[in-house]
Amino acid sequence: MALEPFLLIPTCLLIGVLGRRLQRVPSDAGATLNAYVVHVALPALTLRNVHGLRPERALLVPALMPWIALGAGFVFFVACGKVLRLRRATTGALILVGALGNTSFVGLPMIEAFYGREYLGTGVIIDQLGSYLALSTVGLFVAARFAAGQRLSARATVGRVLRFPPFVALVIALATTPWPYPDALNAMLARLAATLVPLSLIAIGCQLRVGQLRSRAGTLGLGLLFKLLIAPALVLALWRVMSLGRLPELRVTVFEAAMPPMIGATIIALEYGLDPDLASLLAGVGIPLSFATLPLWYLALRHVP
Repeated sequence: MALEPFLLIPTCLLIGVLGRRLQRVPSDAGATLNAYVVHVALPALTLRNVHGLRPERALLVPALMPWIALGAGFVFFVACGKVLRLRRATTGALILVGALGNTSFVGLPMIEAFYGREYLGTGVIIDQLGSYLALSTVGLFVAARFAAGQRLSARATVGRVLRFPPFVALVIALATTPWPYPDALNAMLARLAATLVPLSLIAIGCQLRVGQLRSRAGTLGLGLLFKLLIAPALVLALWRVMSLGRLPELRVTVFEAAMPPMIGATIIALEYGLDPDLASLLAGVGIPLSFATLPLWYLALRHVP
C-alpha cells in the first residue's frame, strides 16, 4: 500500500499552516502559490496526461462518473443555497469543491491498496477523462459564474473560461493528440506536473483557518456529506437502476466517487475567490476524514448484491 499520501498530505498542510502562523512566509504566499498552480502546474499536468488518451468503450461509464457527480452537486448545492440563503461564492465553493473528487493523488493509491494494480487504468480514465476534464470545462464555467462579487454575463463567462490556462492546455493537449511529444518535453512536463500536489497542499494550508471550524461547521458538513456519502450513494443507485452488473470496474467507479474533495478544484475555487475559508476547510478536513470513510465504502461495496 502506497504510504505517500498519508505522509505528504498532512506534512504539506502543516507546512502551510505553520508558515503562516509563524510568519515564515509572506502574507500573500497562498495567493502566489495558487497562481503558480493555476498557470504552470495544472496546465503541465493536463498537457502531459490528457495528450494521447484513447478511451475504450468499456470505460465509458467510469469516465462519466465525475460528470454525474458534478451535475448532481450543482442541483443539490444550488437548492441548498436557496433554502439556506447562502452567498453565491459559498454556493460556488460547495459545487466545485464538494462535487469533484480527488481521483488521482488519493484515488489511485486507494485503488491499488483495496482493489489491486490491475484496476489503476480505470482510475486513470476516471481522473483524466472525468475529473480533470470536468474541472477544465464545466468546473471553470461554474467558478466564473459564481466568482465572488461578480455577476458575469454568459458571454463574459465563456470568454474567461476560454482564456484560463488549464482550459487552453486542455485544447492544446487534445489538438496535438495525433503527434507524440518529444521525450525532453514529456520529461519537463512531468517535473512541472509533479509540483502540483505539494504546492497546492501548502497553498491550502496557508489559507486554512482551523479556528473557523465551529463557525463554518454547517456548510462544511453539508459539503462533506455530499462528497463522502451522497455522491457515491447516487452513483451506486444509478449503477443498480441501469443493471450494469457486478463488474469490478463499476465497484472501483463507486469507490472513486467516494474520494475526498479534489485539490485542483480547491485551488480553482481559491483563485476565483469562492469562499476561500470554506474551500480550504473542505479539502483540509475532507481529505484526512476520507481515510476513515473509504474503508467503510470498500466493505459496503463487497456486500452489494
